[in-house]
Parts: sequence; C-alpha cells; structure tokens
Amino acid sequence: MALNDETALLADLKARLMEIEDFGSSASLLGWDEAGFMPSAGARVRARQKARLAALTHQKATDPALGRLLDRLAAFADSLAEDSPDAALIRVARRDFDLATRVPAEYVARASEHGSASYNVWVGARPANDFAATMPYLETTLELSREFAEFFAGYEHVMDPLIGPDEGFTASEIAALFAALQAELRPLVNAIAEKPVVCDRCLHQTFPPAQQLAFATKIAVDFGYDLKRGRIDLSPHPFCTVFARDDVRITTRVKENDLSDALFSVLHEVGHALYEMGIASELEGTPIGHGASPGVHESQSRLWENIIGRSLPFWEHYYPLLQSLFPDQLGHIELDTFYRAINKVERTLIRTDADEITYNLHVMIRFDLECKMLEGKLAVRDLQDAWNARYEADLGLTPPNDTIGVTQDVHWYGGGIGGSFQAYTIGNILSAQLYEAAVAAKPGIEPDIAKGEFDDLRGWLGGHLHRHGRQFTGPVIAQQASGARISLEPYIRYLKQKYGALYGLAL
Repeated sequence: MALNDETALLADLKARLMEIEDFGSSASLLGWDEAGFMPSAGARVRARQKARLAALTHQKATDPALGRLLDRLAAFADSLAEDSPDAALIRVARRDFDLATRVPAEYVARASEHGSASYNVWVGARPANDFAATMPYLETTLELSREFAEFFAGYEHVMDPLIGPDEGFTASEIAALFAALQAELRPLVNAIAEKPVVCDRCLHQTFPPAQQLAFATKIAVDFGYDLKRGRIDLSPHPFCTVFARDDVRITTRVKENDLSDALFSVLHEVGHALYEMGIASELEGTPIGHGASPGVHESQSRLWENIIGRSLPFWEHYYPLLQSLFPDQLGHIELDTFYRAINKVERTLIRTDADEITYNLHVMIRFDLECKMLEGKLAVRDLQDAWNARYEADLGLTPPNDTIGVTQDVHWYGGGIGGSFQAYTIGNILSAQLYEAAVAAKPGIEPDIAKGEFDDLRGWLGGHLHRHGRQFTGPVIAQQASGARISLEPYIRYLKQKYGALYGLAL
C-alpha cells in the first residue's frame, strides 16, 4: 500500500470515527439536560429521542464499510511503533468495532429507551422511599444486562462482558482483589471503632447553598478546572459528562445542613474533568480521546477528592478562607477539629458519604449483589432484603428506609446491573499508587499543596496519564505512569499512615 493510500485511508477512518463521536456527544448532551434541566413531563419523549440517537450511533459504529477500512489499515498499524497514536487508534477502533458488531441495533435502542424511563422513575421513587415503583424497571434492567452478556458467549463469568476489556480485570480477579483489601480494612475499621467517636457537628450547621457553591467553585478553579471549558450545575446525583475536550461539565448537589456534600462531590467530579481536559488535543474526536478505563478515571477523582482535598496541608491553606465565608458557623472551630470531622471514620449507610476507610465496603456489597443477580441467585423482588441483610452483616447497620438503602445509587436505575461499581475501588487503590509515584518524581508537590498550588501535580498527571487518553488499557497505562502493576501496598500504606495518626493507632 502506497503512503498516499495509507494517509487517505487513515483520514477516512478519522472522519468516520469523528462522526460516531459526535453522535455520542449529542446523546450525552440529552442525558445532561435530562438529569438537571428537562421538565419532568418531557421524560417520555426524551427516552424516544435518546433511543433513536443510540440506534443511529450504533449503526455508524457497526457499518461494514468501517470494518473493511480497518481491515485495509491492519498492516499499516503493524508497521508503526507500538506507542504510535495512529497504531493505537486503529487497534482500539478495531476492538470497538468487533465488540459493537456483536450487539444488535435493536437491542441498543431498546436498552437506551428503557434506561431513560427507568432513570426518571428512580428520580421520583428515591425521595419517596418507593422501591416497589422501581422493581419492574429493575427486573427489565437485569434481563437486559444478562442479554448483553450473552452477546459475548464464552466468558468465564457473566459479569466479565459488562466490565469490558479496558478495565483489564475479570470478575474473579476483582473478587480476589476485594478479598485481599477487605482483609486489610476490617481490622482497621474495628480498631478505629474502639477509639472515641470524632465529633463532626461543625459540618452539620446551616450553610447557605450559594456560598457553598462559591467556595467549591473557587477550589475547582485552583485545581485547574477551566470555566471557559466547563460549568457546574445541580442534579440529584453528581456526575461529570464530556461533550468535547473543551466542553466538560460537572454537576453537584447541595445540602444546606451538610457542608461536605457539595464540596467533596465537586472535587471528585473535577478530578474526572481534569482528566478529560488534559487528553492530547490531537486525540479529540476519536475513540482514544477519552479516559483509559473507569477504574483509572476514578483514580483521578478519588485522588483530588481525598488524597488532596481531605489532607491537612490542603486545609492549612484553605480553612481560613472557609472560616471567612462562614464566620458564625466555623469562626470558633479549630483547624484540627475541622480536619478530624471531614476525615471521621464511621459505619454509615450511604456510599457517597462514606469515609475513606469504609467506602470500599459499600462497593463490595454492591459488587457481590450484582454478581448474585446476574448469576440468577438473587431475584429483584428479594433485593431489598438482601441489601439490608448485607449492611447489617458488613457494617452493623440496617437501613430504616429505601431512600438511604437499596435505591440510593443511580447506577442500577439509569444504566445496567454490573460492570461499574468495582471501578470505584480500583480507583481508590490506583489513586494512592499514582500519587506516590508523582511525589517521588516531584517532591515539591506536597509543599505546594500547603500553598494552594497544584501545577506540578496536575502537570505530572497530565504528562504521565491524561495526555495518552485511551491508547492503552487501564492496567497498562497505570503501570507506565507509576512504574508498577496495580498494588494494594501504596493504598494500605496511605490509609494506615493517615488514619493511624488521626486516631492514635500503632499500625
């Protein structure tokens, strides 16, 4: 194949892939509007619109002409260096095409329409404590999730196709990782439970929402979130959505009597946004112009939310500003009291409010329940009881209602069952591993945090992780960035050092 032929074919490929990306971004825009702005009566038509767009996107993504084009480019890709962006583009596009062609267009439209309808039922059912209203939708979601897995017959576990190849883990590997982590966490939780309870009343006063949002926005901008390329809005469940490299939006929710909710959800979502904004501009409009995997993406949100946003040096800089915004509420509260409050370890019922130590136990509960549902060992009609029993067994708590029980998370009600929750714990593990590598390379990162300066950290993450987008799978990009395979050791070391000091434990 002549060079000019290769150049023309590659340009044709990029044009086709950009069209698919534009369809996907348009669907995301409809979803963003649905979550925060759409009038409730528009739900029925929005479901139809999203289904139609999903079908059109799938049609483009499975076009036989795209497959033939990728076939013609295969030899060219093999001739390129392994780390070549063009080689990665052809490789990932081929994998995406092969996966997409296994899934019928009719299924894609049906699943999209159902997901939208289910989400809008959940929006009303969650605050109304009405799990029963979601049950028929959840049963269909379970059927659709199993149906999707069947398109990839030959899997070891029904969860494997739902996790997907980018994550780089099978369900059995995740279960083993979780078991090893749980063995480390349980003694730590028990040791902390024996210590005096930390008082966090300072966080639960009356904090005007506008001032909360102003403070959270200030920190988001300091982290590097560019408001010319993004915006912050309100939604029932915080999220980050990407329409383009220069249009990355986040949402949060504000509770007047809980200072931590809006603040840390913003910092979490900003971590996602910084990743997407930092991907190399030449990758935009292609399937490699996104994050490497859900787990790697979560490593960024958890790093900025927890390792930075809940650290003592960070608050040595920002706490005086927060006190000036809320003098009546915090003017008399010492920094040490506030720092202990935002890092309080406590067995609680809500995952998104959980501390760093117990958070992963919430994820493990959901992962185990998902596996049982997908395996046919747990029916939706029994999910509420199973949920409550697991919380009692694992955390010693029984949810008093479904709002803070089985309906608290949007995932099962707006998407599928299986393939998402494990990313949060993988992200937690990787966050410590990547941060440790960044500080080893740039020791000035930690002193900078105490000055409210984050350029070196953001720059290291951008150069070693963000800019590469999806050119490599999660485990590969994490190893390239940190110099080691995913390991529990940095994460356990981080938790023991931080919480050993906070609670006076010899760990």
